[in-house]
Amino acid sequence: MIGTLHIKNIGIIDDISINLNEGFNVFTGETGAGKTLIIDSLQILAGGRFSKDMIRHGEKSSFVEMLVYLKNEEFIISREINISGRNISKINGRLVTVNELKSFMKKIIDIHGQQDNQTILEQSSHIKFLDDYIGEKIEEIKKEYLEKYNRYVDIKEELKNNYGDDKEKQRKLDLLNYQVNEIEEANLEDGEEEKLDEKLKKALNSEKIKNNLEEAHYTLNNGILSQLNDVLKLIEKISEYDENYEKCREIIQSTYYDLEETERDIYNYKEDAYFDEEERINIEQRIDLIQDLKRKYGNNIKEIIEYKNDIQKQINNIENLSDHIQKLKIEKTEIEKTLEDLSKNMNKLRIEYSIKMSNQINEELDDLEMKNAKFSVKIETREEYNANGKDNIEFLISTNVGEERKPLIKIASGGEMSRIMLGIKKVLADIDKVPVLIFDEIDTGISGIAAKKVGTKMKEISKNHQVICVTHLAQIAAKGDYNYFIKKEVNENKTNTRIKQLNEEETINEIARIATGDINEISINHARELRKEKIA
Repeated sequence: MIGTLHIKNIGIIDDISINLNEGFNVFTGETGAGKTLIIDSLQILAGGRFSKDMIRHGEKSSFVEMLVYLKNEEFIISREINISGRNISKINGRLVTVNELKSFMKKIIDIHGQQDNQTILEQSSHIKFLDDYIGEKIEEIKKEYLEKYNRYVDIKEELKNNYGDDKEKQRKLDLLNYQVNEIEEANLEDGEEEKLDEKLKKALNSEKIKNNLEEAHYTLNNGILSQLNDVLKLIEKISEYDENYEKCREIIQSTYYDLEETERDIYNYKEDAYFDEEERINIEQRIDLIQDLKRKYGNNIKEIIEYKNDIQKQINNIENLSDHIQKLKIEKTEIEKTLEDLSKNMNKLRIEYSIKMSNQINEELDDLEMKNAKFSVKIETREEYNANGKDNIEFLISTNVGEERKPLIKIASGGEMSRIMLGIKKVLADIDKVPVLIFDEIDTGISGIAAKKVGTKMKEISKNHQVICVTHLAQIAAKGDYNYFIKKEVNENKTNTRIKQLNEEETINEIARIATGDINEISINHARELRKEKIA
């Protein structure tokens, strides 16, 4: 359940904290006081979209945070959105993406507003409602089915493309062969580019290198080695008199031999340091060739070679297209058999559970003062496979005795849609593991007994879920375990939202206010009567 909700700089909300409770939490208040902004804030925390226009005027960012209790764990979820568009989402202090936030929060809260009445009118959403009702029994089948289906789509697409007609195939082959030949003729070697860069650097500085090597060789050969040899002879004459002299002799002798070898190396380097103009031009042309291939086929020689290997596979596939197509067709046939079996299994489950679901929803509709309504699920099997199998699902309803059952969009009014959706939510809530259900003004178009029944239904749901409801109806507010009043006040030319948890007397007064628009003895007595009917 949600423990505390903290909202800062959302619309006219400056900074408020709301302590919520288990059971049925009801929000009422003045029009435009910020009730919907509270639901919007919950949607933001659920990973919903956010408009910069929602940031409080004059502020640079908005912040929403909630404390959630799940079994024996606590989670702090927060989301901060800057006017620049920067978005920071966290779960227990750990940065997460919006998609990660959405995935986490959909296991915690289910928000239902007036717009969701439109969702249930869309036939494409009906299969999801039914599959959610079926639950784990169909989830594993759908997972296996979807893996096979995705491969099935890929094969169909490849067979459809098939590299075009014969002329197109030949054009494709010509292009691929040209690319392979161009890369192979270059005879590239991994690491070659670095060696060429080094050689070019030496070629461009060959005169400088040659002069310095010659001077170094001359200095060693005609000065340092001769002098060091004289020093060695002098020390040799006295080395037998002291072991320290002997050590000096060994060091000087070793140094002499090292320098002598280095002198020979420098001589050889000097001979190799010469680059003629033609050799330099060849190096530059080779580097230019590699750069040209990099622009076409990859960022480095390794990627160019990998690209060549890939297009050789394409050439092989095209040249052996008949065999390749035959293999694809065999695989497609095998997958179709699996898809057919899995589709039949899903269809069987959907037929079985559609009857159970319809019966339960009809019971709920009867409780919601739609006693003549008959809800049913129409299941048709198509020839083509889709992501959900071969079933086409549509919800039908008849709201009056003797009428034919028709699609929801052709039958239901706004008030009826609210009750139908609530009936479905009630049925799904009985098996749903989402702990928090939020209803935002779904009481549109209902009143009287129907409104009382809607309140009762929410109250029933709240026995196993935390329910948060924004309402304008006294019949629903009277069912609340905890009632909150939202108002707006103006301080220093700024409008601020304020929220207060009401005690019992204040709750009675608020029910009286929204029932009649006035608080007097008659409305208060009426409110007390409504309150007495609250389910314990």
